[in-house]
Amino acid sequence: MPLDIDVGELAERGWTVVEDFLPADVIAALRAEAARFADEQRFKEAGVGRGSAQAVRETVRGDRIYWLDPETLTPAQALYWEAIEAVRAALNQGLFLSLVSFEAHYAIYPPGAYYKKHVDRFKSADERMISSTLYLNADWHEEAGGQLRLYDEAGSQTDVLPRAGVFVLFRSDTVPHEVLPAHRERCSLTGWFRRRSLLPC
Repeated sequence: MPLDIDVGELAERGWTVVEDFLPADVIAALRAEAARFADEQRFKEAGVGRGSAQAVRETVRGDRIYWLDPETLTPAQALYWEAIEAVRAALNQGLFLSLVSFEAHYAIYPPGAYYKKHVDRFKSADERMISSTLYLNADWHEEAGGQLRLYDEAGSQTDVLPRAGVFVLFRSDTVPHEVLPAHRERCSLTGWFRRRSLLPC
């Protein structure tokens, strides 16, 4: 499992960043798979909101997504999922979060697309505890844009460049974040570690 995940920093700051989360060949395989799925028209425009209130709003977010099915993982996805399960165990052991499941999708942002500032936990659902993003973009440089911008409680911001292999964990409920416009296509695997709901039925 990844040994350099700083659960203490995640607890104290609200996020942590890991370099080279998976081997380069696995990142390349995931990147190629996302491109193939996009060519096969498997991606759909992402929406905002939940349930019947969900709607596509390009002024809020402009990415396209493809959800992973844990029952039918491809070989590349299975390697990602194995690493994610190790992270889930580490988070449960280190932070006592009682995480029971994980959900994830590929996300592709066309050039110029963005996602405005938001938090990942819905007001009507409290299952999402920790958000994650694994970047798949080869040869990504600062002038390409597309940074993940994270905000702390004081409103200060930290930008993360979406370079291949970078893995970000942050709290779903308390860390506002946004995706800045990129000047080339931007690809990632975005996911959420989930607990059982504590809301009344």
